[in-house]
Amino acid sequence: MAAPLIVINCKTYSSASGIAAEALAVQMQSVDTSARLVMAASALDIGPVTSAAPDLEVWTQHLDPVGHGSNTGRILPSTAIERGATGTLANHAERKVPLGQVDELLAILPLGFELCACAADPKEAEALAHLAPPMIAVEPPELIGGDISVTTADPSIVSDSVEIVKKIDSGIEVLCGAGVKNGADVAAALDLGASGVLLASGVTKANDPKAVLNDLVSSI
Repeated sequence: MAAPLIVINCKTYSSASGIAAEALAVQMQSVDTSARLVMAASALDIGPVTSAAPDLEVWTQHLDPVGHGSNTGRILPSTAIERGATGTLANHAERKVPLGQVDELLAILPLGFELCACAADPKEAEALAHLAPPMIAVEPPELIGGDISVTTADPSIVSDSVEIVKKIDSGIEVLCGAGVKNGADVAAALDLGASGVLLASGVTKANDPKAVLNDLVSSI
């Protein structure tokens, strides 16, 4: 069985951007665990973060399906990779894109580069599964940033998404997110069939991020 995946999305929180992102990356890298810890950093922070924590897996939060050329303001995959990114989020609730754009992005990414496509519910997870991304994270938007984990509020969202996605493509890893805060939430996600979790404020806004990180992996 693959190591459980814990993806920390920095978003644009002041406690996880710029120099603070570098400090958080160092803390993440120092966690003693068999779990696979990943930081989803701002594209602007990829280079500094990978330099500060060279053994930490670092993704970006968004990429555009473009190459070199007249693409003002777009995030170029090849540059993100050059700066050290090994994966990306796509279609997050706070950065929705058409399904076709996810498909276009998958078509130009190199083999082995991770893409975790985000879904609001099992129905969207099903649609994304037909694109065959490496990972899908189901996150009900109404629970994102809240105090109640999706695994508590509506466990069926997780279990149904896992079942639906695996029927389409058993190779896709399914994560869950929204309200995930602690090791008990991680354990519940794994029990529901998920391969891991995607979270943000539970770590990035914590008074003691290292303590929260240790708790998240405590049941693994």
